[in-house]
Amino acid sequence: MVRDVIIIGSGPAGYTAAIYCARALLNPLLIAGYSYGGQLMLTTLVENFPGFPEGILGPELMQKMEEQAEKFGTEIIKRDATKVDLTTRPFKVWVEDELYEANALIIATGAKPRLLGIKGEKELLGRGISTCAPCDAPFYKNKEVIVVGGGDSAMEETLELTKHVSKVTIVHRRDQFRAQKILQERVLSNPKVNVKWSHVVEEIVGKNKVEGVILKDLKTNETYFYKCDGVFIAIGYEPNTELFRGQLEMDEKGYIKVKDYTKTSVDGVFVAGEAFDYRYRQAITAAGDGCRAALDAIKYVDELKSKKA
Repeated sequence: MVRDVIIIGSGPAGYTAAIYCARALLNPLLIAGYSYGGQLMLTTLVENFPGFPEGILGPELMQKMEEQAEKFGTEIIKRDATKVDLTTRPFKVWVEDELYEANALIIATGAKPRLLGIKGEKELLGRGISTCAPCDAPFYKNKEVIVVGGGDSAMEETLELTKHVSKVTIVHRRDQFRAQKILQERVLSNPKVNVKWSHVVEEIVGKNKVEGVILKDLKTNETYFYKCDGVFIAIGYEPNTELFRGQLEMDEKGYIKVKDYTKTSVDGVFVAGEAFDYRYRQAITAAGDGCRAALDAIKYVDELKSKKA
């Protein structure tokens, strides 16, 4: 059975693509993965997604999107795609030992934030540990937080946080930032910002929420407890695109290159969300990307069918 379209990846991009393809009667197959729902499954209250004036929990929002996709006829597999072959037609996708084929493919595998890999991080992710200041900064009004990192992302996270919190302490392992000079100037001139140069976070402390961190001074090797209400990790992202390496054009960081909005280097393969978008990283922009990729895939499939008719 050759399907019209297969969508790899869930989250706002994948589920939105599925809703559009299903309503177009393409009967899409969505390979959601074991970690279905994307990064919103790790967040608490989402207040900036349109249509929910009181906010909505991240996992609940993803559940509603999943239910909507299924309502219109999407088949969902909650296991990982393990191999693809984009060199033949129809495209081949394996889920472990099971082979699926499709005339069009939408990639919505997203990206994952780089984490520190330290004690307390996994347990408190979403409970005081965040990787997105635009998403979570309002929850820390008049509180003290730290930002880990020294690049552009760390500066942007810090500037967003200063609109809400009482104090931001940047923890950076070097004695100077790597970020653009203009961003550094804005950060360092802000009275709410403090910097711990040549420091690393060795542990994040707390029971049910972040209570502080253990810092290490790399010049003196001294370790000590530093009280804070939240930890924002800004050391970069990694796109989940390894599955397509060598088959699609990517940039040096592994983000899939796009042309004409959602098209990839292989005709009939489309991409949505953070597998290509390293700039915006918002649920609403990912959902919009899913809509665009689906509309392009629908047009592609329709044209294939008209040629065969």
